[in-house]
Amino acid sequence: MDVGAADFARCLPCLQDRVGRAAFLGLDMEFTGLHSAFPQNNQPSLFDSPAERYQKVRQSVQRFTITQLGLAIFSEENSNKYVVHSYNFFLFPSTLGVTDAELTLSTSSIQFLSHYGFDYNKFLKDGIPYMNELQENILSQRLLEGNWKVCSALNLNVVKKAIDEVTCWIAAAKEGDTVILQDLSDSQMLDVQLVLRQALPNVWTQPLGDNEVMVKKVSLQHRRLLESSSHDSCQKELILTSARGFTNLFQIIVRAKKPLVGHNMLMDLCHLHDKFYNPLPESYEEFKKNIHHLFPVLIDTKTVTKSIWKNYQFPRVSNLLEVYEVLCSSDLNPVDPTCPVIAFASDSARYAEKAAPHEAAYDAFLCGSVLLKSAHLLLCELTDDAATANPSFSQYLTMLAEYFNKVNFIRGGVSSIVRMNCRIFLGRMLPADTPLPWLSVFEVGHGWMKGRSTRSYSLFVALILGGSQRTNSFCSPIDLSMSFVFCMITKITLSCRSLSIATGGTLRM
Repeated sequence: MDVGAADFARCLPCLQDRVGRAAFLGLDMEFTGLHSAFPQNNQPSLFDSPAERYQKVRQSVQRFTITQLGLAIFSEENSNKYVVHSYNFFLFPSTLGVTDAELTLSTSSIQFLSHYGFDYNKFLKDGIPYMNELQENILSQRLLEGNWKVCSALNLNVVKKAIDEVTCWIAAAKEGDTVILQDLSDSQMLDVQLVLRQALPNVWTQPLGDNEVMVKKVSLQHRRLLESSSHDSCQKELILTSARGFTNLFQIIVRAKKPLVGHNMLMDLCHLHDKFYNPLPESYEEFKKNIHHLFPVLIDTKTVTKSIWKNYQFPRVSNLLEVYEVLCSSDLNPVDPTCPVIAFASDSARYAEKAAPHEAAYDAFLCGSVLLKSAHLLLCELTDDAATANPSFSQYLTMLAEYFNKVNFIRGGVSSIVRMNCRIFLGRMLPADTPLPWLSVFEVGHGWMKGRSTRSYSLFVALILGGSQRTNSFCSPIDLSMSFVFCMITKITLSCRSLSIATGGTLRM
């Protein structure tokens, strides 16, 4: 279901109710760009520490914005059935009384979204406004001071026209006379009212609906009486609620404390913090503290699926939709009464008929579905009783507890290695002060970083030219071959926190 600015206020009470009754929430976002080219060397690197990667992501988040946010609300029904309401929220920065926002567009991201049918008219013309707490405080102060500023260039022309019309009218008007201003958008109605009240102490304004504002000539005493009325549409709290826009729903989600599920969600979390909570802090540790306060339970399906790949024969897949299709296959999840049944609500039924990859609402649904199916696999592996019972979501959460607040750390590119047609074999991790043995290479399996604490390590990397070409998309350990041309050992010191260079690793939030 698509939701824009015109429908958001009407939908908010229903959204609040559904979030409150949800078992968990799936999240996905689309952006105007991913990785900023400015400053130079801002691209993710294979050897970024978590703090270094955060700084790069932070710089990108400050330049780009969210075009579309997908929220899938999973409600647990009886008999292990989940009903999903999946929403596309088109977002656009607020222009109401705050500093004019600057948008940066990445051509590759714009082409990507266009390829998948993204509707830029909805983003630009009907995007829901939003603001963070810092912007709200600035707006609140301006309202207290009576220092309203029109930031939208489009609204500014409308306001000037309204002032001219009212100024000409009021000179000959008598107390109690009225004039109607027509063809105003919601934001223009507010701007016009606040500017007229600020400029003319002997007028009162009132919205009439249907994009009209009534202006009435009143005495100063009557004006003060009207300003204290609880029915005034320009009360500070009403204006702040309107200006907050989507941030109102963000705050509902934060208060609900439901498990939040995403896929490769580091960028998503940074945008949530920056756009709806507060500008991203410089400190990586402060960012983690804030995110944990906002969302006590985060589950990254990329982290979950990477872990279960070692126990199941997954084919080569590269994106969320393919992971979902593999998990839906009869080989991995045979149809039986205990498998979770996931059904779309009527307002999201179009996704049951046709897949919509890279549409935020659909990808949010995929995140939640992958979570449920992965949890069911883990539960079936643990106990045979799963075949005769109807697992509850609380049981699934128990199976997923080890993945809580572990966000996938996407590894950087290794283009120079690829161009050399080299293979990478990762040896074991040793403390940084351990002497480097000569030509010591150790085979490692899955989970070689499990349990490692935050410290510096020496990493042995063997670059093997030629040799065995057997590999898979999940970077399994590579068999050493006698046909290699030569083997070079190098020592790299880096700081790791639950960080696997080969597979990307996780960040503990």
